Amino acid sequence: MADPKTESNQPIEGDELPGGNDAAEAAEAAEAGRREQDSGEGAPVSELEQARAEAAEMKGRYLRSVADLENFRKRIAREKQEIIRSAAAGVIESILPILDTMKLGLQAAENHPEAKDVTAGFKMVEEQLRRTLSDHGLEELVPDGGPFDPNLHECISHQPSEDVPEDHVIQTVRAGYRLNERLIRAASVIVSSGAGGSDETAEEQ
Repeated sequence: MADPKTESNQPIEGDELPGGNDAAEAAEAAEAGRREQDSGEGAPVSELEQARAEAAEMKGRYLRSVADLENFRKRIAREKQEIIRSAAAGVIESILPILDTMKLGLQAAENHPEAKDVTAGFKMVEEQLRRTLSDHGLEELVPDGGPFDPNLHECISHQPSEDVPEDHVIQTVRAGYRLNERLIRAASVIVSSGAGGSDETAEEQ
């Protein structure tokens, strides 16, 4: 005869263990919840990063646009100044022969004492004109006694000199002019060939 205790502890064939399906369902529900939570939290983070990237790109475009506009304004300002300087150079170049004529006339008038009053008046006009042109950036080049500079001076002849060193200017035959550091006419000069040197004109060179 079988032991009643042993029979009661053995499971009956075909019966399921208590709570087995409930545990599996609970595990599946928990996993599904985690998946939903992960998917729910991931979407906002991705959108935020995308928004930040778009904001950074728009900021970069804005800064580049501002820089381009500033460069454009500076370029226009430089071009405007160049146009003004070019126009001024053309006008001043046309005035230079007048200055030369006035200078020659005043030099000739020095030999006529009777025209002293008229000469003084013309000297005042010449000084006023030169001062006005100087205010607009005109600089006169009269390099007497200074070193010869081929960038600023035009040698029309060489002459020996005991007083002026070699390759220095003995005399300025025609003054040169520079406008705002830009040479508009070279000074025509006679250059020293040193003590005991021979005369040599620019054409003979």
